[in-house]
Amino acid sequence: MPLNMTKIAYRIESFAELQQRLRARHEAENGLSHTTRYRPKRYEEMIGGSLYWIIAHRIMARTEILGFEAAPDGRTRILLSPKLVPVRSRAKRAHQGWRYLEEQDAPADLDGDEDAMTAMPARMIGDLTKLGLI
Repeated sequence: MPLNMTKIAYRIESFAELQQRLRARHEAENGLSHTTRYRPKRYEEMIGGSLYWIIAHRIMARTEILGFEAAPDGRTRILLSPKLVPVRSRAKRAHQGWRYLEEQDAPADLDGDEDAMTAMPARMIGDLTKLGLI
């Protein structure tokens, strides 16, 4: 089982906004990556896993981790798939940097009307989840 990680989507309010920002980065950089100061110690276990994005204190989406490479400035680039997958929303406290997420603790991919869900603000999805409506 691959290992996953969580990351805050800083200043992002919805799945659609994150999708738009990642798409723009993918086009500008001719590939999608996220740069981090230190390479995770368990990075080999993470290839094939996912980076789960936290939006407004909720895990809302994931993108597959394709690999790791050294950046010219000595940092580490996490190579990501350009496909952003919505997941069943789950509350997650804010944290700095990234955190490991074991496969059994990761939220399942969203099934159903993904377009309607991804258009909603993260806080609304959180409220609907608390009420048991989604």
